[in-house]
Amino acid sequence: MSDPGNQSMKPKSPWRWWAKALGEKASKCDKESDRVAVIRTVIFATYLITNCFIVAGVIRHWNDETIIEIFIESPHEVPGYLQQKQKEIRIQTSGNFL
Repeated sequence: MSDPGNQSMKPKSPWRWWAKALGEKASKCDKESDRVAVIRTVIFATYLITNCFIVAGVIRHWNDETIIEIFIESPHEVPGYLQQKQKEIRIQTSGNFL
């Protein structure tokens, strides 16, 4: 049975659900509330896009190994029994050191 008083109610569109999910209705006027919902949607989209870039940067730099090479020049001659690997000092760090 249909109630004649309910005939004026429109079925809720996806836009109405989205607008309600964004927060309470901004005013009694539907046009003004829709404009506020559009502004809230733009703000939400910028937050979402920014968050995606932050997460992508973290994933991109996950497990980065930075190698810092230090060469020490000495006025003294290096003995021949030292190998080339012993003449150079390598420091490995995890993450972004510089």
